[in-house]
Parts: sequence; structure tokens; C-alpha cells
Amino acid sequence: MPMLVRARDEREGQALAGVASRTTGGQPQRRAGRLAGLVTWSVLIPFLLFCLLFELLPVMITIQGSLTNGGTTGLSLASYQRLFGQASNLRAFQNSIALSLVTALIGGLVGAVAAYGLASLRQGWLRNLLVSFCSIAANFAGVPLAFAFIATLGVTGFVTVALRTWLHLDLYSLGFSIYQFWGLVLVYVYFQLPLMVLVTLPALNGLRPEWREAAVNLGASPAGYWWRVALPILFPSLVAGTMLLFANAFGAFATAYALAQGNINLVPILIDFLVNGNVTVDFGLGDALAVGMIVVLLAVVALYTTMLRRASRWLGR
Repeated sequence: MPMLVRARDEREGQALAGVASRTTGGQPQRRAGRLAGLVTWSVLIPFLLFCLLFELLPVMITIQGSLTNGGTTGLSLASYQRLFGQASNLRAFQNSIALSLVTALIGGLVGAVAAYGLASLRQGWLRNLLVSFCSIAANFAGVPLAFAFIATLGVTGFVTVALRTWLHLDLYSLGFSIYQFWGLVLVYVYFQLPLMVLVTLPALNGLRPEWREAAVNLGASPAGYWWRVALPILFPSLVAGTMLLFANAFGAFATAYALAQGNINLVPILIDFLVNGNVTVDFGLGDALAVGMIVVLLAVVALYTTMLRRASRWLGR
């Protein structure tokens, strides 16, 4: 009987010791979890404040300005009535959407092919050099880019004068102009194409070699592999990249303003004219045009997010 009592006491002591060890061991883990949570929120709160002050708040102020008709009391749709009632405003949206769509399609197609060639390079140093150049070219825009193209393909640009002198070929007499729609397309493609290369490279690197091996073992040709396996996998990424190019071109302002502020009617340029008073000051109509741009960009971003979610299923992210 005393032996049974001692055994029971030992078991109870071991159980209490186990509970105590788990309790004391769980306290540091809980402290570490609380510390990690504090660090996360300390980093996240400034970012949320930044989004609120510089993204959400300006959007709300713009929407409010478009509904108050330039500062009058009470809500009014007069700004939107002027937006849809004036042909120049609708033409600005048509030109902006057409410019963004054309440059996105050209940059997306040529950029995807260039990214495939870049992904196939054997020399690592050359690939790194070209990727670095794409990173620089994708961010080279605005007034410096406009000046570079004016100095190259302007009326007295180097290439224009060289073609006229050596080949007796006058680009401007043939209808080309760097200050018109297709000239602006050429300038936009300069920074759209490298951006597409940077966006497409991770998707190409995500293609697994075993997929090609399985297709070849099943009798597929290289063209059949790309048509039936690779392209369906890459298609969401390509569409997402093209939508990103569209949004990038649709919101561009400085390049178009420096090149064709009086020749092409674009929404960002029209907003600048209305706000800065080049013709008349109309903040309500400017806000309404800005809201129209936000609606177009929201539709593009929604499609971009959907395609990106589909692409992540195949790429294992």
C-alpha cells in the first residue's frame, strides 16, 4: 500500500512538472508572438497612413469635387453632364484609351518575345546587362524622354536630318511626325517594351522543365508544346502584363505634355488645361475627368488582379 501511494505521488509530481514546463515554455513563445505582432503593426500602420493620406483621401476629395460642381453647396451632376455633353471630352477619352491600348499591345507582344529570347540566353553576364538596361529604360520617361526623341526624330533631329541628307528621305513629308499620334506611340513603346520584359521574365522562369519533358514524351513537337502547354500557362501572365502597360500609358502625363500638348487631345492634358487655366478654370469638370480615369483604371486593375491570381496557380505562388 505505501508503494502504491508513492507511485501515485510520483505520477502526480511528473504531471505537475510537465504542466509547469509547458506553462513556462509557452510564455516565451507568447511573448515572441506579441513582439512579432507589434513589429508588424509598427511597420504596417505608417504604410496604411500613407495610403490613406496620399491615395484614398485624394480620391475621395476628387469625387466630392466632381459632385459639388466646382465648390457650390449641395450635390450636383452638372460636371458629369458637361463631361458627356462636350465632344472634346469624349474624344480625349477615346484618344487616351486608343493610345494606351495600341502601346500596350505592341509593347506586350514585342516585350513577350524579347523576354523569351532573354530567358534563353546562356551567358549570365549578358542577361544581367540586358535586364539592367530594361530596368533603366522602363523608368526613363517624362520630359527627358520627350527631349531625347525630339533630338533624335524631331524636325531637325539627328536621324531625320541624316535620312534627308544621305538617303533623300524626308520623314515629315511622308506624313510621319513625332508630335502626332503614331509618334507618341513610338515614344511610349520605348518604356512600355522593357517594362513588359521585366514583368514576363518571372513567368517564363516559372515554366518547369518537366512540363516540356512530359509533352515531348507524349509525342508533342516544340510548337505543340508551346501551343498546348506553355502558352495556356503564360496567357494569364501575358494578359496581366498587358493590362499593367495599359494602366501605365493611360496615366502618363509629362511625356505627352512635352511632345504633343497642342496636337493630341488626351485626358491628363485636358485636366491640366482645366485646372491651370490655360483656357478656363473649371475644377468640377477636371475632377469629373479624373473620376472617369479612376473608373477606367479600376476596371483594368480588376482584370489585372484576376489574371495574376490565375497565373499564380500554375507558378506555385
